[in-house]
Amino acid sequence: MQAVSETKRSISDSKMNSFKRRLKRQKWFFIMLLPGLLYFLIYKYMPMWGILIAFQDYQPFLGFFGSKWVGLKHFETFFGNEAFWQLFRNTFILAVYNIVFFFPLPIIISLMLNEVRRDLFKRWIQTLIYVPHFVSWVVVVGISFLFFSTEGGIVNSMLNSMGAEPVKFLLSKDWFRTIITSQVIWKETGWGTIIFLAALAGVDPGLYEAARMDGANRWRQMWHITLPAIRSTIIILLILRIGTFLDSGFEQIFLMVNPLNREVGEVFDTYVYTTGISQGKFSYSTAVGVF
Repeated sequence: MQAVSETKRSISDSKMNSFKRRLKRQKWFFIMLLPGLLYFLIYKYMPMWGILIAFQDYQPFLGFFGSKWVGLKHFETFFGNEAFWQLFRNTFILAVYNIVFFFPLPIIISLMLNEVRRDLFKRWIQTLIYVPHFVSWVVVVGISFLFFSTEGGIVNSMLNSMGAEPVKFLLSKDWFRTIITSQVIWKETGWGTIIFLAALAGVDPGLYEAARMDGANRWRQMWHITLPAIRSTIIILLILRIGTFLDSGFEQIFLMVNPLNREVGEVFDTYVYTTGISQGKFSYSTAVGVF
């Protein structure tokens, strides 16, 4: 038994020494990893402690440990509230719009850019469509107001010049989802092409040469070579997109919602802000956020 124990100890020491040597040899990789780990620890894991108040009647002056525990009371209240289905419907429809109209566009644009043979023109187009990603939602909404406002808006000014009546785009329930989806498309489509273009860069050029020798035109090459090459990337990104299906975002919706379109514009994120911050229902709004 003593020999077995010594053997196990020696194996353990050997593994520890091997780990230390590997850690010392790759220390810069671990140092590069540290900021990312700190980000997730501080902004993702530590705030999870606050989820406790979803199961309490939280009172700020009593704190986490002094507030009364109420179990699933706030969840039951939320699910029994008529606002639940309205919020769920609005959030779900916006999510479907993003999947159906936004998700395919980076793929289509990546395929189009992949067919461009002039590198200078290709880089210029890429830069042009990347830029909107770095524009804040406040600026995007401001641009939307400049275009669609009934007073001095570019679109309504054009309609007036043609003798048509002005359209209240920003106040209309019918136009709200279209404008929201269009903003997402304009802002994020170019940025979404980066991953697909990187995947396309790994396609073997010899496959295209062989296809051309067999008489395949550009469309056939795209259908039988390019698309299969990025199929796995498309599937992975679709899965990740579905993983955040009900996360419609806050800033964009909050800035676009007003009393006249709130019926179709209010989503879970804005409802959490309205009930939690504006009305001070901390436990209830946390329960909504957890859902």
